[in-house]
Amino acid sequence: MELPSLYSLIADDMKAVDAVIRQRLHSEVVLVRQVAEYIVGGGGKRMRPALVLMSAKAMGYEGNKHHELAAVVEFIHTATLLHDDVVDESDLRRGRDTANALFGNAASVLVGDFLYSRAFQMMVGVGSMKIQQVLADATNVIAEGEVLQLMNCHNADIDVEEYLQVIRYKTAKLFQAAARLGAILGGATPEVEEGLARYGMHLGTAFQLVDDVLDYSGEEAETGKHIGDDLAEGKPTLPLIHVLKHGTPAQAACVRKAIEEGGRDMFPEVLAAVKASGALEAARTHAQAEAQIAVDSIAQLPASIYKNALIELPAFSVVRRF
Repeated sequence: MELPSLYSLIADDMKAVDAVIRQRLHSEVVLVRQVAEYIVGGGGKRMRPALVLMSAKAMGYEGNKHHELAAVVEFIHTATLLHDDVVDESDLRRGRDTANALFGNAASVLVGDFLYSRAFQMMVGVGSMKIQQVLADATNVIAEGEVLQLMNCHNADIDVEEYLQVIRYKTAKLFQAAARLGAILGGATPEVEEGLARYGMHLGTAFQLVDDVLDYSGEEAETGKHIGDDLAEGKPTLPLIHVLKHGTPAQAACVRKAIEEGGRDMFPEVLAAVKASGALEAARTHAQAEAQIAVDSIAQLPASIYKNALIELPAFSVVRRF
């Protein structure tokens, strides 16, 4: 199934989430509204809020707190994007200028802080200490992941497990929290809650691994970002780690130099090494394995159209081209 087909099951809920987002973005400070509305309105796959909705629906939840929590998750994600783009000095996201390119670094960082604090105001309003703990813990781990990634920039000696820790903290943790929130709202047993949380973690890992692949195989018009951004920033992602471990000595030396020095000058040579060494296929295979673990983790969920959609999401994550 394509993403629009999967989302058709929760179309009304997504509209309700959009309404919550618009309402909660309000600020008397004009610049806050401008930057926040620009980044939130920039499109994106909205997989994290969709995961809150689908998980809650799969558990038979019939209230409306899932709308508020889906918006909270989207705000946390958006805040990380604002901060990421400043740290990475990015100027293109989702095919548009980044907020920092338009409004400046200071405004982007401060509006990211606004979105974090607004998200915490909203989660308090839901009235569940357990939900607050899940989101507070996730936000803290995401911040740790950002720092881990910063520490590993230009580090050509990172191994696969160290890299997976970075993406599980930085990216997959919010997927995990989103799925767990739906389980909590639906009154899931501890076993089912842990299964949904495990599903979110492995789905998020697969999603990020495919992002790594697309940085060396995607089309800029489809991905909405500059191809080779990871290399320019000296990020040792899984395809590059594969070349370092399994490529020829010449290929490994080329990739090591590119990671350690950063920039785009060596991108053609690195791209050739990545393709010749089978690194993209290896990374996709790893993503497929993560996706399968995700699917296996929700076997205990009761049969429903929402469970079927959750089963399809990992498959989409692995084969997507954007």
